[in-house]
Amino acid sequence: MNRNEEGYLALMKKILEYGKIRADRTGTGTISIPFPDPLRFNIYNSIPLLTTKKMAWKTIIKELIWFLRGDTDSNILKSENVHIWDKNTSRQFLDSRGLSYKEGILGPGYGFQWQHFGAVYHEKYADSRNVLPNEISDGFDQIAYVENLLKTDPFSRRIFMSAWNPKQLSQMALVPCHISCQFYVSKITDSNSSKKKLLLSSHVVMRSSDVFLGLGCNIFSYAVLTRILAKRCNMECHELVVSFGDCHIYLDHLKQVNEQLTRQPFRAPNLMISNSILGKSYSDITIDDFSLIDYKCHSEIKASMSA
Repeated sequence: MNRNEEGYLALMKKILEYGKIRADRTGTGTISIPFPDPLRFNIYNSIPLLTTKKMAWKTIIKELIWFLRGDTDSNILKSENVHIWDKNTSRQFLDSRGLSYKEGILGPGYGFQWQHFGAVYHEKYADSRNVLPNEISDGFDQIAYVENLLKTDPFSRRIFMSAWNPKQLSQMALVPCHISCQFYVSKITDSNSSKKKLLLSSHVVMRSSDVFLGLGCNIFSYAVLTRILAKRCNMECHELVVSFGDCHIYLDHLKQVNEQLTRQPFRAPNLMISNSILGKSYSDITIDDFSLIDYKCHSEIKASMSA
């Protein structure tokens, strides 16, 4: 039984049953429900990666590493055969947003907000390799802030990071869909050693969720982020919770959704993270630091992305 995935599949069924057809920014149209119940995922001894369709797990982690470096140039991802951002940073899309960045530049999106919240954005900052130490001095490093609080004040209610910066939304090729993440630490007694240990949970808020194509990636990405932080802070993981605003399925994904719903989930896999990340800066973490264990899945289900 894979309870992690059952909640996701039930959400898709709920959208199909109760959703309303709505026009949307992309022109594709969606069937949508507002504010459904949050999804909860065990990340203690498994990782929530969908098994009812094959997921490109390395692609998702490469994007997460890109965020953690503070990068906003999708050409970096493209050089690693990651094409998640191709459509939303194309010349046509940037022009539609009134943005003059070179093709591939996202603007002050996720990575910039995570690493430099509040800083003035310049196009040269899109590739962190071109930024000198302390060159972006007017921003706030939310990743460092979160990690420091987890280490020094783990029971704080302020362990929170946000990608939603209203002042800079107009400068972004695509405004954030996953807008915030809060972390919560609990203490339990290890039944084997009687020692206290700390468990890390996280709560992600999705302003807008493309349930078929995007949500599975977002769930896995934040589960991996939580695992990374837990490892660096000498904790174990407990739970990932995901809350929603506009939760939708694009109308051109209905066939794919119905196909996925005919499939039975396999047992959830697990993820191993190398101890080498303990001595690395976030900019030095690579895909080679991660290993997926026991991933059994159904075949890929292809679908187009609306931009």
